[in-house]
This record gives sequence, structure tokens and C-alpha cells, in this order.
Amino acid sequence: MCIIRSRSIRNIRTDQYYTLIAIYRNLKKTYQLKMSAMKKYFWDSEETEYMLKVLRELDIAKHLDGRKVRNLKLFKVAEKRMKQAGYHRSIDQIRHRWKVLKTSYYSWNNNQQTVKLTRFPQYATTMQSIMDESETWNRSHDTNRGPVRIRNRPKPTVHEEDTEDSEEEVVTAAQSLHDNSTVDVIIKTDPDPETPPEMDSNLRIGFIGAGNMAYGIAKGVLQSGDVPPTNVKVSAPSTRNFGRFQELGVAVTHSNAELVSSCDMVFVAVKPHLVATVLSEITDHVTRKHIIVSVAAGVTLATLQGLLPFDAVVLRLMPNLPCLVQQGALLFSRGTRARQEDGDLLRSLLQHCGLVEEGPEAWIDIHTGLSGSGVAFVYLFAEALAEGAVKMGMPSALAHSIAAQTVLGAGQLLRDSGKHPAQLRSEVCTPGGTTIFGLHAMEQGGVRAATMTAVETATERARELGRKSAPTATENRK
Repeated sequence: MCIIRSRSIRNIRTDQYYTLIAIYRNLKKTYQLKMSAMKKYFWDSEETEYMLKVLRELDIAKHLDGRKVRNLKLFKVAEKRMKQAGYHRSIDQIRHRWKVLKTSYYSWNNNQQTVKLTRFPQYATTMQSIMDESETWNRSHDTNRGPVRIRNRPKPTVHEEDTEDSEEEVVTAAQSLHDNSTVDVIIKTDPDPETPPEMDSNLRIGFIGAGNMAYGIAKGVLQSGDVPPTNVKVSAPSTRNFGRFQELGVAVTHSNAELVSSCDMVFVAVKPHLVATVLSEITDHVTRKHIIVSVAAGVTLATLQGLLPFDAVVLRLMPNLPCLVQQGALLFSRGTRARQEDGDLLRSLLQHCGLVEEGPEAWIDIHTGLSGSGVAFVYLFAEALAEGAVKMGMPSALAHSIAAQTVLGAGQLLRDSGKHPAQLRSEVCTPGGTTIFGLHAMEQGGVRAATMTAVETATERARELGRKSAPTATENRK
């Protein structure tokens, strides 16, 4: 793999090189996923005891039905409390730990020699108390079932409830992948990537502009369930697009200043040439407690910060049209006053809009050419696919339907497989087959070069819009 990464192989074709790179990335991703999955097995005694303490405070005994927990929301609350205490564990990891403790409890309670968790005796007293409380609760609140006799249960098999490998087997596997010093326990200060930041239910969000981008983002934010519709407001000079927002339960207004005064995070989703005018309307109402997120193409962070108070928190976001169906690709960059927590909050809010990534501002214009404009490039390709089929005799409606599904399926396979496009392309081709003949025709037509030039041209246009917006901002500030 080192040879591949250093590109020291001289006599290798381009397609072979990209295939090897794809294989390397796939192996790396598999390794990372395996290590991530193993994290749930490694707990130290301190965090296990704290988890049991939290679950007991949440009266988990009252929610037990034999071996099952009737109210799974308990684990969500437990996750938040553990995070506040510095233990970054996902809901899945907490549930798995509880299952291991239960299995060990029943084995220990029935005097079995094999207990799944070797360190269980130090948790036995707490588990016994929880189970006794559960027995008492169930006996007093369910007269139809009769008493629950935990101690007279038949002896469970070794893997009656859990099918995961034992801790000893997992440790052995982990040692073959990592040094002992790095696989002992999870580091408390390293947040679990699966756990989003805790959302303030009182967060108020506003949208200046009622176009497609604002609507797509608003749908994604509301779909998360963390922000109620009553906490969202939209402002626009025209009522033309208000109807679809009102169907979501969102308040509408014509006053940008009123919207900013009543919101904590404001998305400026207007055309680039209108940004200076809009920000001049709201600048007197923006405080250091506000988070301003611009969705305008080409308008730089420097321009935005120049139009707002010096201590304003500003982020620049570039979404794309598939946000309307929560399948977008979004890239954002933070201004000088924006903290990591502000970026994490934005990422958490937008997670239901599609793929959300953070990067340097220089990438925003590139993302505009790649994904913002790239959506239209894909539509043109899908249209050409369908028209080719129509030319050969297929009905237009059917051709367009199949072309759309082809683009959708190819994109999903590319995303989910983790393979390089060149590798997937080569897997479709067979010697002397139809696909390689078609690809040859596309190469002769310059499709690859034309697509690369389209991304380059769109990126340069985004940068040009940014340069044009800078003087306007300076003039407006004066």
C-alpha cells in the first residue's frame, strides 16, 4: 500500500492506478468501521458504574419487562447525561453495555461458571438492586401476570440474548489490529462521531428569502424534530412562496428586521446581488448572540463580515437543489468569529438535508461548480441518455423514467460502495461488449474534458461574483 500511495510504480496504466487506490481506500474504510464497531466493547469500570447510576436514577427498573426495556427513550436521556459527565457514548453503545450486564447478571444469578462479563462481580450489587426493584414494581402493578421470579428462571444459554463475540475474543481481535496501549478504553475527551451535539429546543431559526434553498433547508431542519415549526420564521418581500412554508407550520413576515430580532440563527438565502441590501437592513439588529449563515453564491466571508457588526458570528454555506428531497450536498466554512461549537450546531441542524461537510472557504466556490451547478450537469446528462433511447425507438416518458432511475441507482451505488468511479466503470465493461463501445464514443466526443471544463467555468464564475460583491459591500458600509 505504501508503494501505491507514493506512486513509485512506473509502468502502470491510469485505470489500474485508480483501481488500486480505490482498493486501498476501501480497505482503510473497512478497518476504520471495524475499529469503530469495537469501541462499544471497551468500557472502564468507572463509566460502567456511572451508566448504571444514571439508569437507576431514571427508574429503569420500572420499565423492565423480563429482559426487555419497554421505554427505549431512557437510553437517549442516559446518553445526554453521560455526555455531560464527559463520557461520550452513543445510544447503541449504552444499550449494548446494558444487554451484556443483563446477560452476565442472569448467568451469575443462576450460579453458572461462565459469565459473559469477567468484571461483573463489582457491578453485581447494583444490578441485583435494579432487578429486585423491577420484581417488586411488576408484582405490585401487574396483578394479572403474577410475581416475577428472577431467581427461578431456567438457566440461559451462553448467547441467549446477545450474539456478539465475548470480550476476550474482541480483545484478541483488537490486539491484532492495534497496540495494547491504544485499545484499552475509549478516551472520554474524544466525542463519538455518531453522537450529534445536544440541541437547544428553544433555538429560533429564521430565513431571509423564501426560495428553493430556504425551503429545502427548512424542511430538513424540521424533519430532525429538534426544532418545532413554531420556532421557525421566514421573511420575503412577496407572498408568492409563503404557502408551502405555511403548510409546514412556519410563521411568515415581510420584515427582515423583525425576523432577526426574534431569531437566534438567520439564514440569508437571497440572490448574491441582494445580499448587501438585505444586510444593511438587519445590521442594527444583529448582536453577538446571533449566528448569520449566508447561502449566497460567491459572496465571501470577508464581504459578509464587512457588512455586519465587527463581532458578528458568520458562516458561509453552499447547498444544492436536492436539499428539497433531503439528498443534498452541503459545504460550509466558518468566519473569524465563529467557533467550533457554531459549526457543530449548523452541521447537526442540517444533517437531515443530506451530506454536510466543513472546509476552508476556498473550497466553497469549487463546491458551487461541482455540486451546486453540478446538479444541472447531471440533468443534462440524464436528458441526453433519454433522448438517445428515444432516437432508437423507445417512448419518451419511459426513456426519461429509466434515465432518472439509472442516474439515481448509479449515484447511490457510488456513494455506498466507497469505490472509485473508475473501478465501478471497469466492472460494467466486458471485453468487446456494448458498454466499452459506448464509452469509446463518449471519449471521442470529449465528454470527460467538457465536464471538467464545465466545473472549472462554474467555479470561476462563482469567484467572479465574489469579486463583484466586495466593492458593493465597501460602498454600502460607508
